[in-house]
Amino acid sequence: MSALTPELSQRMDAYWRAANYLSVGQIYLFDNPLLKRPLAPTDIKHMLLGHWGTTPGQNFIYVHLNRIIKKYDLDMIYVSGPGHGGPAVVANTYLEGTYSEIYPNISQDEAGLQKLFLQFSFPGGIPSHASPETPGSIHEGGELGYSLSHSFGAVFDNPGLIVACVVGDGEAETGPLATAWHSNKFLDPVTDGAVLPILHLNGYKISNPTILARISREELEQLLRGYGWTPIFVEGDEPAPMHEAMATALDTAIDQIRQIQIDARKNGDTARPRWPMIVLKSPKGWTGPKVVDGLPVEGTFRAHQVPLHPNTIPEHLSLLEDWLRSYRAEELFDEQGRLKPELAGLAPEGHRRMGSNPHANGGMLMRDLRIPDFRDYAAAVATPGVIGIGDTHVLGPFLRDIAKLNQETRNFRVFGPDETLSNGLGALFEATHRQWDAETMLNDEFLARSGRVLDSMLSEHQCEGWLEGYLLTGRHGLFNCYEAFIHIIDSMFNQHAKWLKVTARLPWRRKIASLNYLLASHVWRQDHNGFTHQDPGFVDVVMNKKATVVRIYFPPDANCLLSVVDHCLRSRHYVNVIVAGKHPAPQWLSMDEAVKHCTKGIGIWQWASNDQEAEPDVVMACCGDVPTLETLAAVSIMREHLPHLKIRVVNVVDLMRLQPQSEHPHGLSDTDFDDLFTTNKPVVFAFHAYPWSIHRLTYRRTNHENIHVRGYKEEGTITTPFDMTVLNDLDRFHLVMDVIDRVPHAGEKGVYLKQQLKDKLIEHKRYIDLNGRDMPEVREWRWNSVT
Repeated sequence: MSALTPELSQRMDAYWRAANYLSVGQIYLFDNPLLKRPLAPTDIKHMLLGHWGTTPGQNFIYVHLNRIIKKYDLDMIYVSGPGHGGPAVVANTYLEGTYSEIYPNISQDEAGLQKLFLQFSFPGGIPSHASPETPGSIHEGGELGYSLSHSFGAVFDNPGLIVACVVGDGEAETGPLATAWHSNKFLDPVTDGAVLPILHLNGYKISNPTILARISREELEQLLRGYGWTPIFVEGDEPAPMHEAMATALDTAIDQIRQIQIDARKNGDTARPRWPMIVLKSPKGWTGPKVVDGLPVEGTFRAHQVPLHPNTIPEHLSLLEDWLRSYRAEELFDEQGRLKPELAGLAPEGHRRMGSNPHANGGMLMRDLRIPDFRDYAAAVATPGVIGIGDTHVLGPFLRDIAKLNQETRNFRVFGPDETLSNGLGALFEATHRQWDAETMLNDEFLARSGRVLDSMLSEHQCEGWLEGYLLTGRHGLFNCYEAFIHIIDSMFNQHAKWLKVTARLPWRRKIASLNYLLASHVWRQDHNGFTHQDPGFVDVVMNKKATVVRIYFPPDANCLLSVVDHCLRSRHYVNVIVAGKHPAPQWLSMDEAVKHCTKGIGIWQWASNDQEAEPDVVMACCGDVPTLETLAAVSIMREHLPHLKIRVVNVVDLMRLQPQSEHPHGLSDTDFDDLFTTNKPVVFAFHAYPWSIHRLTYRRTNHENIHVRGYKEEGTITTPFDMTVLNDLDRFHLVMDVIDRVPHAGEKGVYLKQQLKDKLIEHKRYIDLNGRDMPEVREWRWNSVT
C-alpha cells in the first residue's frame, strides 16, 4: 500500500517546489520576487552569498516531516546540521506562517516575499545559516559537528519530543559528530524522547567528495548498525518515487520509535533498543542547474554555494530565470504572493509547526530550579586557615540535594567526561546514578537507565553538546571538567556564547538558564599528572566574548564556592566559569563572610591586612585558591620579618570586577578600583592563570604600571604541589622577594630576608628531590592571625 495518494504526492511536490523557489530567491533576488516580468540585472543582488547545495534536500525533508507531524500528531523540532542550511529553514518557517508571526514586516504576500529575499545574507539582514534569528532553530550550523549532540541534549527528560536531526555527510566527517552516534547508549526510552537522525548523503563538501558517500552501501550500513542504529535507506533523484520512498521510510521510522517507547514504558522491556535512522541519498543541488558553462553542476561539488553568477557573467541571467521558472511559482502563489490554501494546509498548525515549537525557544518552557539554602552546607570556619576536606567535596552534597529536589521535574543534570568522582562530586551518587543504557557488569558503579549524571562518555564534545541542547530546550545543568581539557570545547563555547549574545537582543527569544562550567583538578594541583594536565588558559578564551554574556569566578575556599555556584545556577543567559580546587586546603571565610565577599566580588581582607591606620606600603592581591594560599603565606613571612611594612590584602572572586565599568557590567569604577589598589603603591598580584590576563583587564587603570603579576607561565612537570608554584614564581618566597624589590621601605631587613628566601628555595629543591614531597614547613603551614 502506498504511503501517499497521488493527490497528496502532487501537493507535497508543489510545496517542495515552493520552498526551493523561496530558497533560490533568498540567494539571488533583490526585486521582482514573483517574476511578474522578465528578470533584469537590476533584480539581482550585488553580492551573491549563500549555499544552495544542501538546501533542496533539506526542503524535501522538511515537507515530509510536516506530513508525519500531522499524521501522528508529533511534538517535533528540526535541527539543521549541514553548514549554511539557512535558506531551507527560513523558507519553510515562512511557508508554515511562523516567520511572519514573529516578523510581521515579512508578510505573507508579494511585499513580504521581497523583504524575505532581500534580507538574506544582506547588510542589516540575516546570516546564511539557521541562526538565532531563525524560528525553530536551536542549532546554528555555522560550525559543523554538533547537531546530533544538541539533538540528544534536547530530548533528555523530554519523553514526548522527537528531534529530526539532519546530519550532512560533510559534517559526519568531524570528530564530534562521529562520536555523537554513540549517544543512543545514553537514551532512556522511558523518560527521554527520541532523536531521528537523517544522514543526508549528497556526495560533496565544498570541493571534495564526502567519505560516507564514497563507501559501499554495505560498508555504510555495517558502520551505522555497528553504532547501534537501524538505518532505512532512501535513494534517487526522480521526485515522484522519492516522495513515496521518503514517506514510507518516515512512517516506518515513527512506527519503530513508538513501538520502542511502548515496549519500554508499558511492557517494561529493558533491552537497549536499536533506534531507527534514515539515510537520504540525493543529488547535491537537486533541481538546480544541471550544466553551467559546459561543466556539470547538479550532483557535483559545484552546486555547493552559488552556482550561477549573473552579475559577472551576463549569460547566467537567463539560466537563473529558467531555473526560477522551473518551479512554476504561478502554480504555488496567488496574485498577491500568498501560498495557495491547498498547499498551506500541508503545514501543521500552532505549536506543532516546527518553527513555532516551544522546545526551540526553551525559555518559554523553563522552570526555576528548586535549590536548597546553600548556607546549610557551609564548611565550619572558626578562624581563618582551618584545613578543609576540599572545596568541591563541600559542594558535592549541595549538588546532590539539588538533584533530589528536582527529581520529579527532571529539570537538572550534571555533565562531565568521566570526571565527576575525580572532581570531588561523588556525593551526587548518593541521590542519583549515571545514565547508561548499554550493558552493565557486576563491578560497575552508579550506572542506571535513568540518572541525573551524564559522565559515562569520555568526550568533552558530547558533554558540552548534550548540555547545550538541554539548556536550549529549557532546562538547567552544570558541566564539570578538568581545567586543562575544557579547551577541547573552546569552539563549542564560542558558538554558544555567540548564540546567547544574538538571542539577547531578539525580544521573541526567551532567556535560558546559564551554561555553567566547574573547572576542578586545576593547574596548581596537577602535579601528579604533569605538564599535559596543566593549562589554565580557558579563561582567556572566555574573556574574548561579549561582556554581557561571560562571567568568571575564582572562589578562594569552599564557602565562597557554595555562594558562587548558587548564584550561577540561578542566573540566566550567561556563560559562568567557576575554577575551584578539590584537594584539602585552608578555609578562610565563614559563610556570612563568604556571602558578603562574593556579593562584592572583590574586597580587602581586613583580618589579613595591617594597614587600617595608615596607607599601605604594598597591596598583596590574589585570585584563585592556591594563589590566595601563597599570598597569605607570603604575608605571614613579611608580618614576622618585616613588621614595619603596611600590607593590604585584596582578594578577587569575580575576575570581571577588574575591568572598568565601561567594559563589563561587573567592572569597578575607577574610584573604587583606586580605593582598593591605590594610585601609586606597588601591587603584587598572584593569579591563578596566565599573568597577562590581569594586565589585559587593568591596563587602563591609574596604577597599572605598578601592578606586578605572578601566574602560570608554562612551567610544569610531575612534581610536588608547592614546587608547581615555585616553578612559576608564584610561591610565597618569590612573592615576598617581589615586595622587597618594589618597596624601598623594606630596607636592610628586606635585603637579608631576600637572601634567606633564596636559600629556602635551594633547600626546597634539595628536599623534594630526596623525599618526594614538600618540606614540613610548607605542608604544615597555618595562618596565624597573631603574626
